[in-house]
Amino acid sequence: MTATGIDRIGEYARLFKGRRTGLLTNPTGITSTGESSLDVLARHSDLVALFAPEHGVRGDRQDGAQIVDYVDERTGIPVHSVYGERREPRDEDLRGLDVLCYDIQDVGSRFYTFIYSMANAMKAASRAGITFVVFDRPDPITGLHPQGSAMTDSCRSFVGMYDIPQRYSLTIGELAMLVRDMENLDVDLQVIPMAGWSRDMFYDQTGLVWVAPSPNIPVLDAAILYNGTCFFEGTNMSEGRGTTHPFENIGAPFVDPYRWAAEIAEYGLEGLFFRPCSFIPMYSKYSGQVCHGLHVHITDRTKVDPLRTGIVMLLSARRLFADEFRFTSPKHETGDWTVDLFYGSPLLRDDEVTVENVFEDISSYGRRYEDGIWRDYWLYS
Repeated sequence: MTATGIDRIGEYARLFKGRRTGLLTNPTGITSTGESSLDVLARHSDLVALFAPEHGVRGDRQDGAQIVDYVDERTGIPVHSVYGERREPRDEDLRGLDVLCYDIQDVGSRFYTFIYSMANAMKAASRAGITFVVFDRPDPITGLHPQGSAMTDSCRSFVGMYDIPQRYSLTIGELAMLVRDMENLDVDLQVIPMAGWSRDMFYDQTGLVWVAPSPNIPVLDAAILYNGTCFFEGTNMSEGRGTTHPFENIGAPFVDPYRWAAEIAEYGLEGLFFRPCSFIPMYSKYSGQVCHGLHVHITDRTKVDPLRTGIVMLLSARRLFADEFRFTSPKHETGDWTVDLFYGSPLLRDDEVTVENVFEDISSYGRRYEDGIWRDYWLYS
C-alpha cells in the first residue's frame, strides 16, 4: 500500500514538535487508515488554525459557494476562508504561526481550484517567513503523459493561474516545487514524500481509499475524464452535475444522442465507449428536466486521451446542434467565456476551428515538454 505524506509525519517530527501550525485541508486529508490529517497534526504539533478551500474543510459546500470564516465545531479551531472574498491567507491569519501545512488530494487537472489555494498559501507563507509543508499524495490519473494547451495571460483565473498542462502529471508536492520556482518564492518548502508510489499507478492501485476530492468527482473514472469533459461547464450543455455520474454524463434537452455518438465514432477515440442515454439533473443546469446525451464509459484507461476526448465531444456537439448550443460566461471567475478559461485561449470558440486545428495546437504545446524539463520536478520514478 502507498503511504502518503501524512502517514510519514512521525519521520519528520522535527518540523512540527512544539511549533504552532496551520492546516489547509478538506475531507481528502486522511491517512491510509482513514484518520483525519487534522487529528494527526494536532497530536504532533500545536494546531491553532485551519484554512478552508472551495467546498470547505469538511467538504459540505457545493462548487463555487463562497466560504466565510468560522469556528470548526468539532475542534474549536478557527477556520479562515481562502475561497470567498479573499483567496489566500491574510498576514494576520498567519501571525504567530511557525508552519503552514497543506494536505488535499488533487485530481491532476489545471482546472482544480485547490492547487491555486496551495499556491496562494505558499506565497503567503513566503511573505510571513514561515515554513510551508506539503503532505504529498498521488496524482490519481498517473504521473505520466502531461497534456494540454497554452495558458494565455488574458485567460488566467482561479481555474488556471499558470501556463502548465491541463493534465500536469505531477504529484501535489512536485507541483508545489514547480510553483515555487515559477513564482520565484523565497520560502522554506518542505515536501513530505510518499512511499510505495510510482508514476504509472492509477489511484485504485495504491490501496488507498477513494474520498471524493470534491462533490462532483465521486469516482476515479470522473477524475480521468475531467480534463476533457469539464469543457462543457462553459456551455449550455449539462456536464452531469446533479446526477450520479458527473463528467461522465454529458447532454441537454436539445441533443440527439445517437447522431452525436455516430459523429464521435468517426474519430476513433481509444479506450472509451459512448452510450446514448437520458438523465434528469437534480440540481445545476436543467434541474428537473430530461436531458439526452452520452454516458462516457472507460473500457481501457491506459488508452484514454481525456483532452482530445473533450475536444471531439465539444466541437461535434457545437456543429451538430448549432441552433441551440451556446457558450456561456463564468459564474465565479472574471472573463467573458468559461471555456476560454479552461482551454487557456479563445481557440475553441473560433467559428472556423476544426478538431484537427485543436489537436495540432495541443500537440505543439506538448512538444515543449519533450525535452524532459518536467522531470526536473520528479520525486518518484
